[in-house]
Amino acid sequence: MSEPRVEPMDLDVHPCPAGILEQVSPLVRRLVAPNGGPFTFTGTCSYLVGERRLAIIDPGPENDAHMAGLMTAIGSAEVAAIVITHTHRDHSPAARALKAQTGAPIIGCAPHFVARALALGETNPMDAANDAEYAPDRVMNEGERFEGDGFSLTALATPGHTMNHMCFALAQESALFSGDHVMAWSTSIVAPPDGAMGAYMASLEKLKGRGETVYWPGHGGPVRDPQRFVRGLLGHRRARESAILRRIEMGDAQIAAIVSAIYEGLNPKLHGAAALSVFAHIEELVAQGKVRTNGAPRLGSDFFATSKSSQIID
Repeated sequence: MSEPRVEPMDLDVHPCPAGILEQVSPLVRRLVAPNGGPFTFTGTCSYLVGERRLAIIDPGPENDAHMAGLMTAIGSAEVAAIVITHTHRDHSPAARALKAQTGAPIIGCAPHFVARALALGETNPMDAANDAEYAPDRVMNEGERFEGDGFSLTALATPGHTMNHMCFALAQESALFSGDHVMAWSTSIVAPPDGAMGAYMASLEKLKGRGETVYWPGHGGPVRDPQRFVRGLLGHRRARESAILRRIEMGDAQIAAIVSAIYEGLNPKLHGAAALSVFAHIEELVAQGKVRTNGAPRLGSDFFATSKSSQIID
């Protein structure tokens, strides 16, 4: 799940039409689910890795047509593992039906958990987006590998978009299945309390030192030159954080006013997603001591700059 596209970005936005099986590399095929929308682009990308003994990454939402397409793509091959990057409902629910049809274990990320406890009276705006029925057969930890037929997938913890988010490295092709952590078509939504901006930024920093040459994301086309791209995402987020802090210093005490100021011309239908992203940045600014509020930060709180706010954001 991503933020809606709200600003021009110099990105590879190859549309990846739904329902068409594509061989995108020697070891990887992609089938896009028919669940396109403002948060999913043309749909969720499901990946089939290997030839005779497959791993299926993110089988997507519960959708009969997509499941039929996956089973046709699998053909006579064995499905050795169903691998899940995170448990938003556009990525993991079909794992249960796929397991029932193939007998393959569900592995990868842990069940959903939140970044922090809810404040008194707070509700979780992302509850409906989460797959509460997800029950993996094996949770993979950082650095654990799944060995396939001529390939391996190594788990990389990348919390932030969700706190259970994982990427998976395909060493044989110097590739990374990046889920919703890094996508070419749009930035990822980080929505408290499900996600946390500090964790998301740390996960981006973690990717900067890696050597993969292509990312295969959860929505949209591949991320080429990923090191440059990740640096650009970090710069974009830091600039957004600086803009939010400036608005608070100028007297915009509430998130709605900040959204109106920094997302100028945004479709009103997208204000809710933009507000959650601003809230994630503000929570991090509060943690840094640059912004204060009365009590625990909430979407409806009033926010004020502190004496630390004049310091340059790194």
